[in-house]
Amino acid sequence: MVKVTRRGERETVLVAVLPRPRDLAILRRAHWYRIPLAFMPKRRFRYLAFYEPAAFGRAGKCIRYYARVVRRRIVPRIRLLPRETRHPRAHARYAQLFVKDLTALPHPIRNTVPRRVSFGFTTLPALRASRNLLELYWVPPTEEIVARHLAHLDIRATREVPVVVGGKRFRLDFAIVANGHHVAIECDNEKAHAGKAQRRKDKAKDATLRRAGWRVIRLRERDIIEHPDACMKRIQRALPISSFVRMS
Repeated sequence: MVKVTRRGERETVLVAVLPRPRDLAILRRAHWYRIPLAFMPKRRFRYLAFYEPAAFGRAGKCIRYYARVVRRRIVPRIRLLPRETRHPRAHARYAQLFVKDLTALPHPIRNTVPRRVSFGFTTLPALRASRNLLELYWVPPTEEIVARHLAHLDIRATREVPVVVGGKRFRLDFAIVANGHHVAIECDNEKAHAGKAQRRKDKAKDATLRRAGWRVIRLRERDIIEHPDACMKRIQRALPISSFVRMS
């Protein structure tokens, strides 16, 4: 475990979830956020960042605001939300966190994969610089994840390979050549490959490569991040049982 310095503690940010728009309204009006004491993280933090889920509609699935925690107290939930007397945790103890300086980020941090969001820690510099949740939590780019797993399996692949096929020039994320077998691995970013025009380009590229004898494997960003072992099995099934050589 990495030891957190005092400066690091001052910059530590807890990413929390605003369940509904009314919780954002409470935050703006009354300047507090609540966490069930049973789920209160033990790690110390100085700031809160607020994830807005799908309940926020088109503006949701992102982090837009953060604030500094200035005080906390433990109270029953019923004291915080007195109208919700029938809530199953009405009398459970909650941490009421008072905040100040609710600040809008330079740009929303979007849940692009998407991933399930619960409590998580990051730093203030990362919060201000990130544009998506993967960056916020220091998840490496998909190509780096694939490269690490290929190396672990001793599969020798070359990254960012330019090829000319049928008079057309392409760049492959990864290429593996072994005893006459040609395998192209493409890592598809969710956002970049979601549009219809890009999907048509991808299909045309794949068809051209296959006519030239390439085996094309497309890996979705979400699968690479959440199921890398399954992605590696797809690649292994496409490869001959032999030693692999890098493309020159």
